[in-house]
Amino acid sequence: MLRKHPKGLAFIFFTEMWERVGFYTLMAILVLYMDKVLGWGDARKGDFYGLFLALCYGMPLVGGWLGDRVLGRIRTVRAGAFLMACGYVGLAVSSAHQVTTFYLGLLLIGVGTGIFKVNMAVLVGNLYADKVHLKDAAFNIFYMGVNLGAMIAPLVATLNSAVFHSYNLSFWVAAAGMVCAVVIFDVGRPHIRVADDGRRAQAKTPAANSPQVAAVTAPPMEAVAPAMDKTEQRQRVATLVTLFLIVIFFWVAFYQNSFGLTLFAERSTIVLKWLRPETYQFFEPFFILALTPLLLALFARLNLRGREPSTPRKIFLGMLIMGLAMVVMAAASLAGGNADRNIMSPAWLIGTYFIVTMAEILISPMGQSFVSKVAPPRIQGLMMGGWFAATAAGSYGSGLLGKSYSRFAHHQFFLVLTGLLAVSAVLCLAFMKKLKRFSA
Repeated sequence: MLRKHPKGLAFIFFTEMWERVGFYTLMAILVLYMDKVLGWGDARKGDFYGLFLALCYGMPLVGGWLGDRVLGRIRTVRAGAFLMACGYVGLAVSSAHQVTTFYLGLLLIGVGTGIFKVNMAVLVGNLYADKVHLKDAAFNIFYMGVNLGAMIAPLVATLNSAVFHSYNLSFWVAAAGMVCAVVIFDVGRPHIRVADDGRRAQAKTPAANSPQVAAVTAPPMEAVAPAMDKTEQRQRVATLVTLFLIVIFFWVAFYQNSFGLTLFAERSTIVLKWLRPETYQFFEPFFILALTPLLLALFARLNLRGREPSTPRKIFLGMLIMGLAMVVMAAASLAGGNADRNIMSPAWLIGTYFIVTMAEILISPMGQSFVSKVAPPRIQGLMMGGWFAATAAGSYGSGLLGKSYSRFAHHQFFLVLTGLLAVSAVLCLAFMKKLKRFSA
């Protein structure tokens, strides 16, 4: 699968995998920790959940600027990893009597995640400056690394909860995951430097007779990209902003996987020793790893026939499929989940995560690939930050809406999400021609 791809992609893949082990270990238990250890109600949990995710996905705007203009991609990635590691330690030493380190830990993780994520995504795109036709496949492979880590994480959290009865131990595991990520990234730097187009990274090059000079002194991406006038740049930015506004509704629904769906698992679903509320978050990344190669093969076959859907069309299909997932959860609520008794079959949640996975594959990696293709090279990091800012708005909305999970019947909660996704699908279809203009 990696035969035609640059060597740097493999190191980015495993760096991202270990970083995601840390992050998704936290996400598997964050709501449960606030509920069972800190003793917070749903409203307060929703506030902190939404604000934390909004910080994670809002900071890429700053991270994109740091990578574009100040530190370069590689230095910004390493700074983000350091902040995250410190944040996990803060969570690990927190408790109901020591909440200050919990607040500080979430702050450091949110900032660190934000500046880390955007620059990792831009590094992937920059590796393919002369292989644009492989970008969709590259971002899908990259996304498999994300989900391999996300699949491992809830299993670690389940083990610690079932055997050691400790959420704090899981936070220590998250910190260890960040150490692994930094080590792998540093080992792979010789293969990744060519994709680092930050100003300071370009300035600090080896001597002219150094054997590494060709890789490190490669011209900035804007220097090798075709020139475009200001009108086209504005049109490209407008196209991306349109997409950002549309996908906000998707993220409002998607991030219920760690809030509304987790509460449904805790309060409405049968609990088994090795199938606990935090365990359900294993299924989505598992399905991604299982389904992504099949979808890549399908798209490759369709491409040979000239029938592969455009990236905006894939995103539109993802919106429809995500709406179907929320309909399934509304049905589960009507079938008994509304009662908040642990009587529902795990099949409801597992089936929902399967459908959510199909939607996620069509939207998240495709959206990042779309930004990489359409963004003017001089502001590519900023535009990738805009994608994550849209994610931030949606993730904050997920917490804002999640506050109402126990205020009214759960089927109504999930039907509201269905309605939001229907709106996003209609908007995507309405702007399809504009979205497809620069996505070839």
